[in-house]
Amino acid sequence: MSNWLIRIAFLALVVGGGILIGTLTAPGDWYAQLSKPAFNPPNWIFGPVWTVLYVLIAMVGWRQFETDRSSTAMKLWWAQMGLNFLWSPTFFVLQMPWLALVVIVALLAVIVVFIAEVRHTDRVSALAFLPYLAWVAFATALNLSIAILN
Repeated sequence: MSNWLIRIAFLALVVGGGILIGTLTAPGDWYAQLSKPAFNPPNWIFGPVWTVLYVLIAMVGWRQFETDRSSTAMKLWWAQMGLNFLWSPTFFVLQMPWLALVVIVALLAVIVVFIAEVRHTDRVSALAFLPYLAWVAFATALNLSIAILN
């Protein structure tokens, strides 16, 4: 029973935290007026993509937590979660795309290191983080383009 409570807690933390941060830092007029690159996706795509990614992130978190709560992989998981939750306030609230770029590049690096750390011991977690890696790489390019254009 305790494993299910851990899984629910991770799901609530990650998905709930993502929804909360997304709601509190929703793009407003400032973002709407920015110049954006041609590859900027429509706004409606972000919610569904992040929901799926947050479920995967939660799954990976609980797998690492159940395996070893003090492992390097678990510390990397917490680091990526903190950086993930820091990006939106930096970009949308502080309106600092260059500083947000620093945050997202650090996030991208931590995701890569996490995947490298678990690829031999937890292939499921490594594979589950690949869509997250791809999306954050895309978001990094988008962040950089917006910073340059503005």
